[in-house]
Amino acid sequence: MTTFDTPYRAVQGDAPDGPYTLALPEGLPLPLVCDSPHSGVYYPADFRAAVPMSRLRGGEDTHIDTLWGAIPKVGGTLIGATFPRVYIDPNRMLEDLDPELLDAPWPTPLSPGEKTRLGYGLVWRKLDAATPIYDRQLSVAEVQSRIGRYYRPYHTALAEAVEAAYRQFGALWHLNLHSMPNNAYERLKIKSPHPLADFVLGDRDGTTCEPGIVDLVERELKSMGYTVARNDPYKGVQLIAQIGRPAERRNSLQIEIRRPLYMDEATKAPNEGFKTLQRDLGSLSASIGSYIRSQL
Repeated sequence: MTTFDTPYRAVQGDAPDGPYTLALPEGLPLPLVCDSPHSGVYYPADFRAAVPMSRLRGGEDTHIDTLWGAIPKVGGTLIGATFPRVYIDPNRMLEDLDPELLDAPWPTPLSPGEKTRLGYGLVWRKLDAATPIYDRQLSVAEVQSRIGRYYRPYHTALAEAVEAAYRQFGALWHLNLHSMPNNAYERLKIKSPHPLADFVLGDRDGTTCEPGIVDLVERELKSMGYTVARNDPYKGVQLIAQIGRPAERRNSLQIEIRRPLYMDEATKAPNEGFKTLQRDLGSLSASIGSYIRSQL
């Protein structure tokens, strides 16, 4: 699985090469592993949602895997989910499941978080406060199938890349790559005194990543003219919490990009800013690669 030339139009059915794409380092490898868990545009046939595809697509981080396509060129590994997060979200823990979604008790204890109560957990229940995704409850077997066919293969591929890099170098830098809607504060029910930044860097308040790489990313992006915030409004969820242990030289940083910078949010089509942003992320990727090389 090596291609990131995914369509921006949604596709009904599974991706031809499986639940994730994988691009390996070109040339000398670095302990840099990047993943895009929410850029999938292939909607499994058994989804059976009660809302149109155009509405479901609001959860996609469309194009993020493509925008970061320079990562393998600088020696990093790039993994992307091909399935949509509204079907099952690989950036949530398995216990983060809403029991109201199910037609029977889950066989193990659940621990839904606040976003799950709003409808955005392991399996999304709502698109917004007024729009349920399903006109039915899901069976336990149905959700378990999604976990086995999509969630676990993605996590296995990411874990294998992470551990291989750490074994080889004794250090790891992981970037968890996302995009965010222009109305992120409103969706999260946050009253912010300032506009949403172009980029949000999440390190769970400094706990998942050494500061050097965070400072570098912020500095480079600001030098390109972008606005940058830290942990506002996104701090990072499961993947960086699971991977990031800076005391062991395991560093994990979430990077969110404001979607209107590169696409029309309604149609998902790239806009006039797409190529500029892709070029800038290529330059940022090269700077990240140089930084990591200097730390080895």
